[in-house]
Amino acid sequence: MKGAILIMGFIDTLKERAKANVKTIVLPETEDKRTLAATEKILKEGIAKVILVGNEEAVKKSAAEDGYDISGAQIVDPATSEKTQGYIDKLVELRQKKGMTPDQAKEILLNQYLYYGVMMVKMGDADGMVSGACHSTADTLRPCLQILKTKPGTKLVSAFFLMVVPNCEYGANGAFVFADSGLNQNPTSEELAAIAASSAESFELLVQEKPIVAILSHSTKGSAKHADVDKVVEATKIAKEQNSELALDGEFQLDAAIVPSVGASKAPGSEVAGKANVLVFPDLDAGNIGYKLVQRLAKAEAYGPVTQGIAKPVNDLSRGCSADDIVGVVAITAVQCQADDNK
Repeated sequence: MKGAILIMGFIDTLKERAKANVKTIVLPETEDKRTLAATEKILKEGIAKVILVGNEEAVKKSAAEDGYDISGAQIVDPATSEKTQGYIDKLVELRQKKGMTPDQAKEILLNQYLYYGVMMVKMGDADGMVSGACHSTADTLRPCLQILKTKPGTKLVSAFFLMVVPNCEYGANGAFVFADSGLNQNPTSEELAAIAASSAESFELLVQEKPIVAILSHSTKGSAKHADVDKVVEATKIAKEQNSELALDGEFQLDAAIVPSVGASKAPGSEVAGKANVLVFPDLDAGNIGYKLVQRLAKAEAYGPVTQGIAKPVNDLSRGCSADDIVGVVAITAVQCQADDNK
């Protein structure tokens, strides 16, 4: 039970932080019952204000079929909303260099609710968006990159999982950020360095502990020779030069990064070895496999993929997510929105 208490305690902390300054989150996937179940929980707990995108009658009917109380949510129908024309005009303005016409913009916004949700965030009618329960990561992030674009000063949009491992003495009492575990297939050294910096910032925001960043490899401090190792060595060099204030090091095998005795043996003198709580994987294969191994074999909670580097908080969901997972990601998104207020 101790592990369960740790996990629930961690997410409960995020929920409490979300409640302290309530944000408005748009959930566009109203065709999915999990969205409606999550909406009831979010409203009941007071984690966020919720906007649902869709035909009001159809959404209410779908919720009633399963007994979900979504009465506190705002339902916005693109076909009837007085704001839709303004969204059309803005989308044309943003995409005119790509040949976007008013008719095309109208077609997109009336039929692709993810685009509509992103436009709500762009225009300030919502603070953030959560989607992906029934859409691919590419479908969720495409409108974000087209409309919201990257955060100023950020070189790359990436995705991480917030992992909370029960009964774990490693990381921050079992809490880790794993990146990139959802988006960038084979990042360059420069991109790995950018992922490391963004992930450290995300860890500090969400876990409220000092980030200790390890860039991972199958080699520790030159124990193996390969072009893949060279990439990680170079990434570590770039990340250190660009973020001298961070506790960051590499290249590390996983055990050298998180197990104190192994870190001391394989990388003596490193301030990161054996203490890491932010794990930067060399490519998407490693990051994606790694988080799923920990989730399934260690019974960890895996929240994400959480995006970082977009101008406004928009987060993807795993298509295998539960309603409770959606609630957790909405809490994370709300906390990210609060951080944007403070910048």
